[in-house]
Amino acid sequence: GRNCSLLQEMDVIEKQDENCYCYVQNRTIHLQYLWSTLQVKVNSREKFRFEPISEKSNCQNSETVFEFAACAVQILWKPETCTETSMSIKQYGEDVCFKIQPFKTVPYTVRVKREMLDGKLLFLFVAGIFLFHFANSLSRSTKFFYLSGIILGVLALLVFVLLALKRFIPRHSTFWILMSGCWMASLYFIYCFKENMQWLWSEHRNYLLGYFLAVGITSFAICHQHGPLTTELSITLFTWMLQLTAFVLIYCGVTIPQVAYAVIAVSLCSKGLCYPLGAACHIARKMKTHFKSKKLVFKYLTEDEYREQGETETVRALEELRSFCRNPDFPSWIAVSKLRSPHRFADFVLGFPHVSPEEAKAHDEEYGIGSSFLEEQLFETRARSEQDDPANSVREDEENEDEMHNQISFPYATELL
Repeated sequence: GRNCSLLQEMDVIEKQDENCYCYVQNRTIHLQYLWSTLQVKVNSREKFRFEPISEKSNCQNSETVFEFAACAVQILWKPETCTETSMSIKQYGEDVCFKIQPFKTVPYTVRVKREMLDGKLLFLFVAGIFLFHFANSLSRSTKFFYLSGIILGVLALLVFVLLALKRFIPRHSTFWILMSGCWMASLYFIYCFKENMQWLWSEHRNYLLGYFLAVGITSFAICHQHGPLTTELSITLFTWMLQLTAFVLIYCGVTIPQVAYAVIAVSLCSKGLCYPLGAACHIARKMKTHFKSKKLVFKYLTEDEYREQGETETVRALEELRSFCRNPDFPSWIAVSKLRSPHRFADFVLGFPHVSPEEAKAHDEEYGIGSSFLEEQLFETRARSEQDDPANSVREDEENEDEMHNQISFPYATELL
């Protein structure tokens, strides 16, 4: 029912008499105004009274507790008296009205300017996202526990004092009743502090700094005395409290409530899907490891290992051959008809050596150390190297000696296999 002037973007109004001003919100939603606010600044050479006007004159018509508290604050709190003030209006919030009462007939100026990206809103939104996703790890951090205690002591001193004195309250019902009252009183003081932050900082800066310093040091001392959280129940409750605080920050960090609800819903879904997604990733890694072909690793054998492996594999293969020949399904008569010495084959199947002593002696004389085969190989290699490069004969001799050592066991192993 008031005859108020409507404010528009980029308005600059100069007046001298008392007047009220209103900004009517635009109901059309645009995502580019997600973090956009309107900054209203009022300045004058003389002091004036800045009084916010509530849309609901009767606090009994308030629908929620927060609306009742806001209405009570506007009634009980004295209007601000200063020479310069400013206020921030969200793009899709409620309609805002205020009244300017100059004490003298001096012109004052009202400026309206849009800030497309409000740093405070963006900071609150990012802080809420970060706090929600890292609440579990932050609740187990000792440093964050002390920091949370200091912040709680500064912003909600009554709640912090009640938590510190919890052990002296015998009944849980009494404690929760007192806790509800302390939270309501703390929210009332936080609202008063937020609405008059600029005035308090400009007029009572020393008192504010003293309050922050004294309460911060006291809160840190009490938190250090009680120590960080140790039980799993207390850590879980602290995690839930951090996540609830994150939702409040997300809601306060955007100008469109629908976007805030969508972000909160997506955050809850992503938190709920972390366990099945983690299980799926674990199963996928196991399946990938199971079906992935292993990389071949080559190991080079020494001369002794080569000879030992050759002998072992030869003995194993001979035993497998004996077992196969002893099998009733083995066509023994067909095999005997094709052999030159069936008697020797029968002795081999019965367990006798497959090489006679004479054959072993002849093998050693031909391929053993000092045999004619090695001498022929050595002299032929040396003569060939001297004909190709006489100047490097000394170096080739050393290489031929190495080749001789490498060839000593090769024929022997070949004969065994």
